[in-house]
Amino acid sequence: MHDSTTPDSRTVRIVIIGAGFSGIGMAIRLRQSGIDDFVILERASASGGTWRDNSYPGCACDVQSSLYSFSFALNPEWTQTYAPQAEIREYLRRCAARFDLDRHCVYDADVTNAAWDDVLQQWVVTSDAGVWEAEVVVVASGALSDPVLPSIPGLRDFAGAAFHSARWNHDVDLTGKRVAVIGTGASAIQFVPRIQPRAAQLDLFQRTPAWILPRRDSAVPAWRKSVYRTMPALQRAHRAMVYALREMLLVPFRHPKLGRVVELRAMQHMRAQIADPVLRQKLVPTYQIGCKRILVSDDFYPALTQSNVSLHTETIAAITPGGVRTADGVTHAADVLILGTGFHTTAPPLAALIAGRTGATLADTWKGSPRAYMGTTESGFPNLFTLLGPNTALGHSSVLLMIEAQIDHVLGMLRLMDARGAGAAEPKEKAQDRYVSALDARMATTVWMRGGCSSWYQDSTGRVSTLWPDGVGKFTRTVSRVKPEDYRFTARRIRTAEVRI
Repeated sequence: MHDSTTPDSRTVRIVIIGAGFSGIGMAIRLRQSGIDDFVILERASASGGTWRDNSYPGCACDVQSSLYSFSFALNPEWTQTYAPQAEIREYLRRCAARFDLDRHCVYDADVTNAAWDDVLQQWVVTSDAGVWEAEVVVVASGALSDPVLPSIPGLRDFAGAAFHSARWNHDVDLTGKRVAVIGTGASAIQFVPRIQPRAAQLDLFQRTPAWILPRRDSAVPAWRKSVYRTMPALQRAHRAMVYALREMLLVPFRHPKLGRVVELRAMQHMRAQIADPVLRQKLVPTYQIGCKRILVSDDFYPALTQSNVSLHTETIAAITPGGVRTADGVTHAADVLILGTGFHTTAPPLAALIAGRTGATLADTWKGSPRAYMGTTESGFPNLFTLLGPNTALGHSSVLLMIEAQIDHVLGMLRLMDARGAGAAEPKEKAQDRYVSALDARMATTVWMRGGCSSWYQDSTGRVSTLWPDGVGKFTRTVSRVKPEDYRFTARRIRTAEVRI
């Protein structure tokens, strides 16, 4: 597949960075479009992305599994309403095998630099596994790929086992141990109920409580899986129904009065599971529902009521070799420290490694606030496409639907470039500014900006640069269709090496 140009580099039409859902989805659609000249650079030793990295006990999707597969590769084998991590990772592995992607993958290939050469109209991508020269780069590294380690004094001094939930150390036996967990977000509410029965004592440190709604997970009956295998149209119909219901969930994010109804349901869920008024008070959020990520769980609250669990809301002052010291001066002894402290969503490390036409990196250009045209392309960075880029995350539905719309945009651009004989394309700066300004204006009236909280949805400037402010349908209609007038195309140049006499 690769033509060697020098002993140190290889030439390929497209480099895809990352072998998670975005990267695998992009690769499948390229092959379906007749494009086979691409490579997938994956920094780990296997594919799977966030579903490879997050293997903590209880890890599962928080969107119904009927929406958590590609529309072009439905999965009739899900065993639960909310698919567990191992099944999602296996689904991705099967997709890679089914569409013959393994031969395109290069593992242990952490990208250390990607620079655009405006003379040669190509990207030079440097990785631990070599250098690739490519016409196009697709960044598919995802938003939840780089864990955040909290800046707590003494963190490195802890004497026991310590790890982030996204790098779970399965060699550490928690049985009979004193376990300290920092964070009560989407990961913690899944693993805390699983490790609570094993721990002698579990101290949970909460900075901000979350709104939690019932999950109502259940097993998928065998007869339904059989029907889906033989009649995929019925699975598509069920998928469409779930999609429509989840689109309706967007309404409370835009209308605070309706959000209040959802808050009452969340409070009802809490009261039904927690009788202790003191504990309950610690768990009541002071911001509008939806301002931070809404969580779903049936077993988190019951876990907190167990005799070996203590919930702490005091600020953490320091980590000591023997435990966690809070601002009230109390040190909570611990043998194991688990960090459920989230990911770098608005300042991805890869952004500092990608340099565009002027030599400035994405991080330089963003200045702490990621922006992109349709969340996919960036002025000044020709032939660079980012899947799940700025303002493409969701608070109410499946991001796989967003990925597919962006993939359609990429394919449309590739076709347009070929038709025009273009060697490079990038969005016009005015078009990108117009798009981002309209998006920000739409965002200004949402609960994410007016809900009274700070969240990982917001970047260092206070702008919400992660979320899409409308429904999936509007995103699909907006992004999947390419607007040629919004792009600047540069004619393909004849390279000296290609001239024949």
